[in-house]
Amino acid sequence: MNKIASILTLACLIIFNACGNKYQLQLESPKSIQIDKPLKISVRERSGNPIDSIQYFINGRLIDNHEAVDIKSYKLGKQALSATIYFEGKSKKLNKTIYFLNDTPPKVYSYEVVNEYPHDDQAFTQGFVYHNGFFYESTGQNGRSTLRKTEIETGKILQKIDLERQYFGEGMTIKDGKIYQLTWRKKIGFIYNLEDFELEKTFDYGVSSEGWGLTHNSEYLIKTDGTERMWFLDPKTFKEVSFIETYTNKRKAEKLNELEFVNGKIYANIWQQNSILIVEPSNGAIEGIVSLKGLQTKAGQTGEDNVLNGIAYDAEQDRLYVTGKNWNKVFEIKLIEK
Repeated sequence: MNKIASILTLACLIIFNACGNKYQLQLESPKSIQIDKPLKISVRERSGNPIDSIQYFINGRLIDNHEAVDIKSYKLGKQALSATIYFEGKSKKLNKTIYFLNDTPPKVYSYEVVNEYPHDDQAFTQGFVYHNGFFYESTGQNGRSTLRKTEIETGKILQKIDLERQYFGEGMTIKDGKIYQLTWRKKIGFIYNLEDFELEKTFDYGVSSEGWGLTHNSEYLIKTDGTERMWFLDPKTFKEVSFIETYTNKRKAEKLNELEFVNGKIYANIWQQNSILIVEPSNGAIEGIVSLKGLQTKAGQTGEDNVLNGIAYDAEQDRLYVTGKNWNKVFEIKLIEK
């Protein structure tokens, strides 16, 4: 009897799936769409079987008008579309993926060097911050990773601690009298007292598997993990409460690394490139691209490893500083729109 029941159950499943496969979720757009365009979703019925009703969803959220969805308020990047169809007393869920793109191309900037300052050319810079007249820096490489405070005019190291050999130091930021420092693949971050660099506690990463860049706005820590995503972390629980994905009007930007929050925007560099992206934090739109071509050579370096990887901002004086891995200089620069 059990064998017969199993055969009947399998037969029912085959019949149900055959019916379900007669329906197809359709888009009247390519696999990617700019957010100023209306999105139209529909279900194609290919068998002549009547559909009783359909519910449409974007990222699990029910939408009302599937024939002209206004997507301007959505974050950019990968979206999960789905439809639940009801037919003949049954239901079936259909799924499809689409990508939302920005509706305008990014502005392009060059730069002007305002000042130059000395920098330790043995510092494999991973995080870089201006705070109260000094630079704070996190450096990488196992056995060489540090956290340091330096004098701007001379490059003199005023304070420094070494990380244990097992840790590869990554991005850092300063918020509310604390220094937050990431490590690369150990899924752990450190919190230090700003004044004496005393380690106060550690925190673990959640969904994001690696630590790359770190900055903050008034509410959240903002973290990259080497992908196109920027994660927003609660600074009390360190839970990753949300994320954005960085896209232009044509494509995504991956390998996001060092970060700085500047006048309401997130400045980010891309690993192995001498450029900065200017990102809108509400939806991930890449609004600007800054080419820093030429600075790497001026700082005594070449190649794909020793590239730009330090962005620091003095909000009071509106001064932007950049440096890189093993660069011998820090540059104060002014952006020039092309």
